[in-house]
Amino acid sequence: MAAAGRTDPRDPRAPPRDRERLVRQPMIALLNEVADTDPRYEDFSVWHYRTDSWWWQHQSAVIRLARKIEIGLRFDLDGLRIQGAWWHPDPGQVDMFRKAVACEGSGRELSGIVEEVRKKGYEISGDMMKRPPRGYPTDHSRTQLLRHRSLIAARPLGCEEWLHAPEAVDRVLSAVADLDALLMWLVRHVKRAA
Repeated sequence: MAAAGRTDPRDPRAPPRDRERLVRQPMIALLNEVADTDPRYEDFSVWHYRTDSWWWQHQSAVIRLARKIEIGLRFDLDGLRIQGAWWHPDPGQVDMFRKAVACEGSGRELSGIVEEVRKKGYEISGDMMKRPPRGYPTDHSRTQLLRHRSLIAARPLGCEEWLHAPEAVDRVLSAVADLDALLMWLVRHVKRAA
């Protein structure tokens, strides 16, 4: 419970200025520092709060690397969570993804990248078909990847004291480095102009 005269920003009754000052502005400051390290990270958005309580307790942000390819950050009572995602694809992006997965060189490359990311503790998920897509053999060596209509790698970063220190930027940059090969593969193979 908050001390007398102070409002707990997690309380849905907290004044918006407290949530803005204590949660949203620190997320913006973190992303500005991340953006200062590499121009690829300059296109980011920090979402505003809405009226339902979920948004009051979760602050989310995205760093766009290409259309529908993003780094996502979410801060809540469980700490900070990061994900690299290609989702909500444009028409044609799924076909581009599958052709690249089926191709021997780029497909083997992605398979290796996904395995490395998984070994670093990331959960691999996404929208997947129950069966391999039409036009691809059911016994293809990368059937699991061919079934994807989106691809997400995510993991929690924790809720330790470093979240409130300059070290937070280093932790986020380290996680972004874990995801870089996956995200750059997606940028090369499924990026589509608006």
